[in-house]
Amino acid sequence: MPQYGADGEVHVENGQLILEAGETVTGVTWKGQPPRSNYELALEAMRLDGIDFFATTTFPVGEQYCSLVVGGWGGVVVGLSNVDTFDASENDTTRFLSLDDRKWHRVRIRVTDAKIQAWINDKPVVDLARRGHEFEVRVEVDLSRPLGISTWQTTGAVRHIRLRRLRPDEYAIEKEAP
Repeated sequence: MPQYGADGEVHVENGQLILEAGETVTGVTWKGQPPRSNYELALEAMRLDGIDFFATTTFPVGEQYCSLVVGGWGGVVVGLSNVDTFDASENDTTRFLSLDDRKWHRVRIRVTDAKIQAWINDKPVVDLARRGHEFEVRVEVDLSRPLGISTWQTTGAVRHIRLRRLRPDEYAIEKEAP
């Protein structure tokens, strides 16, 4: 588990990964070698307490990294941080979404050679071409690389984390696009 500085406790309870609120970021990081493209990551997350992001997921995009912010900036911002140096509250992926507390939300992220896509509760929230963009993470979640989940001054729960490589037929059509 990374040490962000003033993080809260992390523990497993009833099959759920609980990330307790800290003074700043609390998170977990997978130390394996995740795929860099043509993969999908899915999980279920719930904000238990607090008003900020509760399942921000950092992931590889080729040789770069990016984060899908879930419930940031007072609990309603969803988007990618960072795209071309702009964080989730100020780029083309910025969305405002009401995410009920103490309710499970399905989060899915897909990274192909052509684009980054994300859904929350099966609703599309990100559909961004990779070409022409630079991706990076905010310094607060830098320790979440290569693949991690974090909260900001908020207690979150995560379960059913699944990572899978995509079959060629799931992204081959995208490769043909200009």
